[in-house]
Amino acid sequence: MKELLIIAGPTAVGKTRISIELAKTLNGEIISADSMQIYKYMDIGSAKVTESEMCNIPHYLIDIIDPDENFSVAQFKQQADMAIEGITNRGNLPILAGGTGLYINSLICNYDFTDANKDEDYRFFLQSLADEKGKEYVHELLKEIDPVSYDKLFPNDLKRVIRALEVHKITGKTISMYNEENSKYLYDIPYNLYYYVLTMDRTKLYNRINLRVDEMLKNGLLEEVIDLKEKGYNSEMQSMKGIGYKELLYYLDGKVSLEEAIEMIKQGSRNYAKRQLTWFRKDPRVTWIDKDNFMDDMQIVNYIINDIDKRKSLKK
Repeated sequence: MKELLIIAGPTAVGKTRISIELAKTLNGEIISADSMQIYKYMDIGSAKVTESEMCNIPHYLIDIIDPDENFSVAQFKQQADMAIEGITNRGNLPILAGGTGLYINSLICNYDFTDANKDEDYRFFLQSLADEKGKEYVHELLKEIDPVSYDKLFPNDLKRVIRALEVHKITGKTISMYNEENSKYLYDIPYNLYYYVLTMDRTKLYNRINLRVDEMLKNGLLEEVIDLKEKGYNSEMQSMKGIGYKELLYYLDGKVSLEEAIEMIKQGSRNYAKRQLTWFRKDPRVTWIDKDNFMDDMQIVNYIINDIDKRKSLKK
């Protein structure tokens, strides 16, 4: 059975360096599980790993599509499965590193991404309805059948609004119920799984997030967003709804001041980190690693390597 090592955790916790150090020691190759790093030209705001940081370790699913292209979880799974197969066939260890929980679960839970869960006619009907009566009208359709999604999604996020309505029509369940039932099928996967989630004191993590946002701005995040806007990428595109991009678009459109946009980025990033931690807590297979209990990243790397060795020896 193929092996798969996962290094996950909230934004800014320090996944990149640890995954690279593990790859050096374990003959690993890294597959990014980050829904923003798939996009070209979006480097600073996505905290994309740089060429020098890679240390000649092969990385996959980074810079694979333009910001105006759609990319589904099903596509991620297909490409990640191919990457894992290739890495394994070369005798190396696939390391999935990132913080997008749905991407990770697409590989280690039995989600069903088949066309049987689609209703193209209904999608077309809802899209036509939005064109005729407005996105707000379609969004209101969620209010009665799926109030959770109604509160969570904005009218502008039409693609996800339509998907939530479609799932309810097909299954009779809300999309959150449907995903929860899917996520129960945890163990029937084709991998020996080693799944580690990094965490740290909440105040320290939030301080790291705030500092990283400041660093991104110093490194040219605003200029990156200006360049994207000049290339024709706009707030209607899923890529430009990412934290750091949408807020600076608000600023460039004159909706908020730069100071307000920066504070929105920091708050949005902190809220995202909280949601990520909540997501990872749902999976009983996770081994949690509190970074505050270690002197440095190399101690964590050694802990993970020793833990994997112990688990392998127990299987013999």
